[in-house]
This record gives sequence, C-alpha cells and structure tokens, in this order.
Amino acid sequence: MLKACFVLAVTALGISASAQKQSITWGDEFKLKKGSNSISVVYTDASGVYLQEDHLALKAYFVIGASMRESASLVKLDKNLQEVYRTDFNKELRGKEFETFFAFRDKLLMIASEYHKSDRALEIFAAEVDKSTGELTESFKPITSFLKEEKKDEINFKLIPNADSTRIVLISTVSSKEKNTYQVQEFDKNLKATTKPATITNEFEAKTYQLEDVLYTTDKKIILVGRVFEYQEGKKKKEKFLDFANYSIRIYDDKGKQQTEINTNINGKWLTNTKLMLGKGKDLVLASFYSKEKRGTTNGLLVQRIDPSSGKVISTAEKEINYSLLTTDNGETEEDDDDKDNDSRAERKEREKLAKIKDEGEGFSKYMKFRNIFYTSDNGLVLLAENYHQFTYTSSSYTPGTNGMPGRWTYYTNYVYDCGEVMMCKIDATNNISWLQIMPKSQREVIRYSNGSGGTGASITFGGGFFDSGSRPFYAGFGAVQSKNQIHVFFNDSPKNASVSQPGQKVRTISSFRKSDCFIVSLDEVTGKYQRKLFFSNAEVPTAMPRHSSVIGQDMYMVGKTDRLFGKTKLAVAKITSK
Repeated sequence: MLKACFVLAVTALGISASAQKQSITWGDEFKLKKGSNSISVVYTDASGVYLQEDHLALKAYFVIGASMRESASLVKLDKNLQEVYRTDFNKELRGKEFETFFAFRDKLLMIASEYHKSDRALEIFAAEVDKSTGELTESFKPITSFLKEEKKDEINFKLIPNADSTRIVLISTVSSKEKNTYQVQEFDKNLKATTKPATITNEFEAKTYQLEDVLYTTDKKIILVGRVFEYQEGKKKKEKFLDFANYSIRIYDDKGKQQTEINTNINGKWLTNTKLMLGKGKDLVLASFYSKEKRGTTNGLLVQRIDPSSGKVISTAEKEINYSLLTTDNGETEEDDDDKDNDSRAERKEREKLAKIKDEGEGFSKYMKFRNIFYTSDNGLVLLAENYHQFTYTSSSYTPGTNGMPGRWTYYTNYVYDCGEVMMCKIDATNNISWLQIMPKSQREVIRYSNGSGGTGASITFGGGFFDSGSRPFYAGFGAVQSKNQIHVFFNDSPKNASVSQPGQKVRTISSFRKSDCFIVSLDEVTGKYQRKLFFSNAEVPTAMPRHSSVIGQDMYMVGKTDRLFGKTKLAVAKITSK
C-alpha cells in the first residue's frame, strides 16, 4: 500500500505560480512490488490516474530452478494521487505473457500473448479492464496469431490508434528474415477485425532497413517511414559496417500495395533526421534536418505539407539554419553589471566563441533529432529538437583473488546517452522561419550491465526503431506540454546551470541525476521569447523522469524514481497542471 509521505506544491518550493502558470503536485511516495522493474502512466479519466507496473511472475517450477514470465499490476490513483487499488493479474495471465495495457477512447484493454511450440504460433489476446474495480470484465479472447518460419524468428507487434482514434491498428513483423515483411490490420473498439491483414514487403535487406514510424490515415492509407543503411568498407581489410544512407517514406493502400513514394532526396544534401505527422487538415507534415555533407553538421531545415492520398507535395519550406538566425532579444532579465564583472575567463571565451560562430553562420550538430511538433493557433508549427547521441562500449574490471583463489574479470556493456541543447523553431503559415532559439543543456546518462564475458572496445548503436520500447535513457532528455499560447519544457540539470539560458554560456554536464534540479522553460509561441526557472529539486523527491512524462489534455503526469543500492526503490507520481 502507499505510505503517506509528501505533497509538494509549487508554493512549497518557493516558486511563483503566477509567474510560470504551472503547478506541480506529488502524490504519496510508495515502493515498487518485489520483482517490479518499471512503472508508467497509461491512462487517465475524471476519476483518476492508471499506472502500469511491470514485474515477473512464476511460469514453471523445476527441481533445480524455475522459469519466469512477464506480468503486470494495474495501480489506480485518485485525483489527489492517492492509491485506490492495486490489481495483480498473475492468476488471469497464467499460461500467457503480459504485453501491455492499451488505452483506447473510454476503454482500457490488457493485451497478452501465448506461444505454442508445436506449431510455432504466437497468439495475441485482449480483455477489457473495469476501471472502477481494476478487475477484468471478461476472459481473454483471441485477436489474431502469427506464425514463425524458423524457431529463432522473433515476432514484434505494436498497437496504435488510427488518425482520428476511431480504429485500432495492429502492426507486426517477424525478424531474422532476409527481407522485411510487415503486416497491418485494422480493428474496431471491440477488437473485431474490420480489414484483412495487409502484408507489406520491400526490396531492402533486413539489416539495412529500420522501420522508424507507421501512420494510418482515416481512409486506410498505410505510411511507413524507414531508415535505409548501406555497407561501407572499414579501416581493416574485409571489415564492413552499416552507414545511414537515406530515408524511405512510402504510402500503401489497405491491401499492402504501394501507391507512391515521397521523395526524400534534396539535390546535393543529406537528410539526417526526419519526423512525419498527420496534420490538422488531414495533410501530412514532414520535417527534416539536412546536411550539405554526408557526415557534416546540420545545415538546414525542410518542412513539407503532403497530400496523403496522392503523395504530392502541397508546399515546401527549405531553409538553411545556423547560429546567425538565433533570436537575440529573448526577453530574459538582464544580468547585473556585478555578475558580468564576475564572469570567469572560460565563460567570456564561450561568449566570444558564440559571437564568432554567429558571424560565420556555423551549422548545428549532426545529431539533432526531432522530439515534438506542436500546432499553433495561427496555423504555424513549433518544432522542438534535441542534440542526441547514443553509443555503447564494453569495459572490464579485475578483482584480485584472496586466500589462494584466482582473481576474476568482470565485463560490462555501457550504454551512453548524450542529450545536449534543445533547438526551438517556429515555421509560420507561409512556411517561413519566424524565430529560432537554442536552449543550452548537457546531460550524460550511462547505464551499465554486467556481461560475464567479453572484451573492450567501442561500437555505435542505432536506436529508435518502431518496435523498440524507447525506455532509455531514464533521466536525461526532456518532456514538453502545450498550454494556450505557450510551450513548457521540463528537464533535469545541474543546479550550477541555473542561470544558463543563452548559447555561449558555460554549461556543466550533469550525470548524477539524484543531485539535479528540474527546470521549466516557458516558451512563447508567437515571439519565441522564453524564460528558464527552477521548478523543483530532485533532492526532495524521487528523481523525476521528464522524458517519460505522459501528456493527457493539458495536464502532464511525471514519474519520479530513485534506485538505491541498499533498500527499496523510491517512487512517486506527480501531476503538472497549467493555470
């Protein structure tokens, strides 16, 4: 059960609610169930908030051990973030693997799977949850099934709503095949099939194509966004590696037949990151960063509005972007003369470096990645992007032996996530750049896992696939919510960076997030002016995870979680309300 611990409001943290128009309330601190590994907000309604708590359950017991399966609990909190119930579905899931809770309109569904070794079939089931009691309203009923051709094949699937949330769409693929094959099928709110499965294939080798996004329109058009890689010669003889080549965006009908392909080639330029979304007028909005060189810096921004029926481009905005476009009048409170006199030599050098960069129009990082696209009341678009780079490397440590026993090597895989500055940009209704801002930050999150064996070295990983959970990093990155004519950005940062709000200021890298503060940046959609303020300290609450926040309406729900070496994990949920 939850233990009453604290309720933090903005006033308790000494923050002016009228100044930032945001308030935060933390619910009671509680502890994860033994064996639980994650928790997330999956749904909210007028009566409260629903959380998914993943854990393992006993699958089979043997004389010398046991096997485990995926299971979950549903936790409901009321409007005051107090626990209403916690339902464990271990009994109902017996013989099945928990997949996810899926919220669709006014329903909350539990999705599970069962694998049959005899015919290599993976069967998918669903059951509705009574939100008032937390109990299943019915037994599991089968939705569909998939067959493996080979035992080593892996089946991945994902549920998404269609463009107007009137239908449920199930996308699946079988990995380990030489070619990419995807299956797309539409269901109604009762999970009854409304279309036959559409099978989509392409000409790329499985290893050279990564599905990044899937969109499903109201007229049953299927849009696949993929990243295409090509083999390149390595430094050593016979050594090859996969290098990103270009994006592939194709539109298919409801039978899986390709109708058109959106041209992603720009003469003499390379697309480095792309985000596609369905617009308000049912048109597609394509936003892309591009570089003049294959591995160069980001030099420009491309925004297109596309007719999803024909694939024809309605309008295009292609603009070169660099530091010279930064809006200089940001509306921030000017520094006192005394503060300027106390600037360190390093800070003055940073300012001088930025001034030189702006004069020469230097490009942005090649790792810029789109995070959010918001529509504005004047038919414009506000784009939020982040300088994001991830890679892995292996390392080892040696523990000497004692009492005549040999020493032991331990090998680790280290996952590194570098989350840098946030680019904020507005494209107006005429496809011109109204303003462009850079919010400095420097976050590094390293997650280490023990391998037991291996060597040392380094390798680059390509993350962000459509079927990836995207759970990492946990504390780096940012979350954003739109409220009236403002966009509010939340992120963890070092307290020493509290006054850093402009490019050119010295930024300290934060890696110990338990010692961080959570800041809020309030951005005016019309002028591009923004203010950065302290929101709360993570020293007083379980460490916030803004990147994993859930936005429902104009409210944001944020989970705070602190893992401890000794003792149980601290965890709480907060609600951020716009006033």
